[in-house]
Amino acid sequence: MDQRIINLYDEYTHSGISRKDFLKKLAVLTGGTAMALTVLPLLENNYVAAAETDKENLSLENITYPGVEGEMKAFLAKPKGKKHLGAVLVIHENRGLNPHTIAVTKRVAAAGFLAIGVDALSPFGGTPADEDKARELIGQLDPDKNLQNYLKGLDYLRKHKDGNGKVGCVGFCWGGGMANKLAVNDPELLAAVAYYGAQAKTEDVGKIKANILLHYAGLDERINAGIPAYEAALKLHHIPYQLFIYEGVNHAFNNDTSPTRYNEAAAKLAWGRTIDLFKSKLS
Repeated sequence: MDQRIINLYDEYTHSGISRKDFLKKLAVLTGGTAMALTVLPLLENNYVAAAETDKENLSLENITYPGVEGEMKAFLAKPKGKKHLGAVLVIHENRGLNPHTIAVTKRVAAAGFLAIGVDALSPFGGTPADEDKARELIGQLDPDKNLQNYLKGLDYLRKHKDGNGKVGCVGFCWGGGMANKLAVNDPELLAAVAYYGAQAKTEDVGKIKANILLHYAGLDERINAGIPAYEAALKLHHIPYQLFIYEGVNHAFNNDTSPTRYNEAAAKLAWGRTIDLFKSKLS
C-alpha cells in the first residue's frame, strides 16, 4: 500500500483530524471516494484476525482494583495452578482495552507470567466499541490521575497472591509512552518495554531504575524523532537499556489486527526479545 496512505492513517489516529477530513484526504490519495471506502477496511483494525492463545492452560478473569477515583477495570490472565509468578502490566494503544490488547495479555500469560491488561478508560465506564470515541476519551484523561491509576496497577500486581513481587510492564503506541512514564515514576519497576511509544522527558531519565527495552519502527518518523535525545539521556545516566529499530516497518507493526501495518517477522523478533527480558528480570 502507498506509504502516504499509511502515514495519513497514522496522522488521523494520533492527531485531532476529524474522520470527515481524513476520508476527504484519503479520497484524494486513492483517486476517489469509492476507492477510499475500499481501502479503509485494510487500514482499520480487524479484531477477528487477532492471534488466539490456547486458553485451556490459562486462568482468565475480569478484575477491578482501587483507582484514584473509583474502580479500575482490568483483564487478568495467568497459567493455571501456578504461583510465585513474575507479573507484567500490559498497556493498550490509544483505542483502549480492546480484543487485541486482551489477546496480548493472554500471550504474556502463556509465556509464564501473571498479566493484567488495564483499561485506562475505566473512569469513563470502560472502553467503548467505537474506536473513534475511544481515542477521543483517551485525550480527555487527566494525565496525573491516569498515571496514578497505572501505578496502582503495578502495586496490585506486586501484592497479588500468585505473584513473586517482581513486576514489569509492556506498552504499545500510547501505551509505549506510558511504559516510559512508569519507568520514571516507579523506582521498584524491574523492566519496562515500550513499542513505538513517546519517549520519557530527558530531564526525568535519571529517575529510572528499571531495565528498558525499546522497539521502534523504521518508517515511524513521528515517534523516531525523539530517539536521539532519549538514548543520549539513557547513556548519560547509565540506565541499562536495549534499543531496536526494525527497518522497513510501520508504527503498530506488532498489531496483527492491523493488516496494512502488521509485520510478522518484526513482531516475532520483538516479542521474543520482550519475553526474554521478562524471564531474565521477573522470574
